[in-house]
Amino acid sequence: MPAAPRTAVDKALDLVEAVARASQPPRLVDLAEEVGLHRATAYRVLVDLVRRGWVLRAGDRYLPGTAVLQLSSSAARNSLGALARPVLAALSERTGMMVNLQVPEVDRSRVIDVVRPDRLAMISSLTGQALPVHRFAGPLALVAALSPADRVPYLRAAEESGYPLEGPDGLLADIEDAERTGFAVEYGRNEQPVASLARAVVTRPGAPVCALTLVGLGPDFGEARLPGLRERLREATEELARILSGPGTTELTGITGITEAKEATEATGQASPLPSSPPSSPSRATSAALSPSPNASPSPSPSTEGPA
Repeated sequence: MPAAPRTAVDKALDLVEAVARASQPPRLVDLAEEVGLHRATAYRVLVDLVRRGWVLRAGDRYLPGTAVLQLSSSAARNSLGALARPVLAALSERTGMMVNLQVPEVDRSRVIDVVRPDRLAMISSLTGQALPVHRFAGPLALVAALSPADRVPYLRAAEESGYPLEGPDGLLADIEDAERTGFAVEYGRNEQPVASLARAVVTRPGAPVCALTLVGLGPDFGEARLPGLRERLREATEELARILSGPGTTELTGITGITEAKEATEATGQASPLPSSPPSSPSRATSAALSPSPNASPSPSPSTEGPA
């Protein structure tokens, strides 16, 4: 059966996705070739995407627009929680542990959802809190999955707090171990009775989407049980990565009329008028502490603050 023809929405989304996944800001010719569109067609769609803020134009190249940034910082996070909740619940049931979901921020990670069994009600869920890399397993797993350059803000925050980076007990050694094994383990660094095990969810190398963390009491992570917990956590993170990989899921200068008109001429073979309304200036994406998920376990006044 022949494939159905692409709709206008298909073409627009193909271009938005191509811009978002590009390692370097692409040009019109690059985008048209990647998504299989005639250059003139790609240009006309891009003009509308720029006007609506889904794509940002910088000279002759294209970047994700402010609409994408706003979606990433709010709606996408809510969607991530909804997609991940069944995975968290299943992992908690299989292990008897508290499980939390964390996303990376500028120099910390933030807990956006938690499933906590009754037996661990004394451990704080930390829902909505931002966690530093030198105290918690979740951000440690995320930082270990980042490229060395992207780790710098996290390392700087740890160093400013007085935590050592170098040496066998330093943060760099912990990151290296987490990168090598794929898991971050925390035994009582934040609070002595509590331990945790975390693993990043990665759909693209160097860009972890989130992390899942098992949290429990120290004896829950004994040598005899730790291999099984690692395997359950590995299965859960890989399942979430499959879900997220499926379908459905600074002021720039040089955005000049001259460059745009030149590109329109190259695409269509004739001069093209500029869009009636220019793209709005990009706004800085902000990260705010999230309220607990409506489905998250309630957080009583904790007697023990657990690592995450």
